[in-house]
Amino acid sequence: MTFSKDFTPMAFNDTNMVKPIKVGNLTLSHRVVMAPLARERSRAKNIINGDLASIYYGQRAQAPGTLLISEATFFSPQASGFDRYSGIWLDEQIEEWKKIFATVHEKKSYMFVQLLNLGKQADPEHMARNGLRYDAASEDLYVNEEIKQKALAAGIKQHGITKDEIKQYIKEYVEASKKIIAAGADGVEILSGNGYLLHEFINASSNNRTDEYGGSIENRGRFTLEVIDALIDAIGAEKVSVRFSPFFNGTGMLGAEEPEWLEMYSYLLDQLEKRAKSGKRLAYVHFVEPRITRGWWEGEQATNPDHNNDFVFDHWTGPVVKAGNFAGLPKLTRDALKNDRTLIAYGRYFIANPDLVHRLVEGLPLNKYDRSTFYSCEAKGYTDYPTYDEAVKKGWK
Repeated sequence: MTFSKDFTPMAFNDTNMVKPIKVGNLTLSHRVVMAPLARERSRAKNIINGDLASIYYGQRAQAPGTLLISEATFFSPQASGFDRYSGIWLDEQIEEWKKIFATVHEKKSYMFVQLLNLGKQADPEHMARNGLRYDAASEDLYVNEEIKQKALAAGIKQHGITKDEIKQYIKEYVEASKKIIAAGADGVEILSGNGYLLHEFINASSNNRTDEYGGSIENRGRFTLEVIDALIDAIGAEKVSVRFSPFFNGTGMLGAEEPEWLEMYSYLLDQLEKRAKSGKRLAYVHFVEPRITRGWWEGEQATNPDHNNDFVFDHWTGPVVKAGNFAGLPKLTRDALKNDRTLIAYGRYFIANPDLVHRLVEGLPLNKYDRSTFYSCEAKGYTDYPTYDEAVKKGWK
């Protein structure tokens, strides 16, 4: 392990980063958020390793008043699709999550759990093996030809879900959210981006439906808004949030080339603001920056220089979480923080720096992350990154 030399650190102790902000009913002490990060360390039955994950999340909750967004988490068997992701529909799963929430709260920090439905990004072999449907917004619009052939070899076809199945999913969102809030979570984040099921409905390139969930902007946004409304009624708007990634261009989606992308997200935000003005304001909205197009960042491959998410502030007057390589772009971070409603989500560098908040505020060097350990089953690369003081004691220069 070493300090990163990819950029020059910058102190944020004279910016809004250190200013408290109200998010739902929570008052955060600063604007640094832990981004949702799949780490694939759950055990059989999608049961998270509560003992190990408590250490991991507890380390990153060490600055009081920090908001952590959990790894993407399946809320029902049908919403799943991989073995090592975590779930929240079984009592055994919930018991492990209770350990995590207790640890985070002991640190006087907070956690929202991100709810995931993989849709057509599920592993078709996993779905076939477990007797589950291989769901999508529409039939035959596979991620790619390779996945299509894998599905057919497994004896399963992509299934455009019915209106009754949409209602069932909404019911499962509600049931899981009630369970996880009762277990100690401070809120939930609906993942309506990154090419997963809700995002499939939003994008015209992955939705060729002819019913009230396809075609027009209002129809394509309907599923996401129905989930949001159901959760507002079930657990309260202040405990609900949503993540969007308008520029995601993986899994057959078009990103900035998507027809009416700006009109689509402006409509969704206008609808959320309308609810807010009626007393049902979500805790925050979460947007992935256009320089992150496929859910990852490595150098210059993922750039979208002609677009930005500034339109969000014209339609939504609540808190906005922004994600997208802000650690490596401190000058851009400083500019983003000039807007008093902005929070910054950090991913890879929160993995590598358990004391990230302290380092950002003081302008200290950041540990370099080890990508090879991101998705292993071990504590290595998960709970063994040193704090700045520990790194100095180790002789790091």
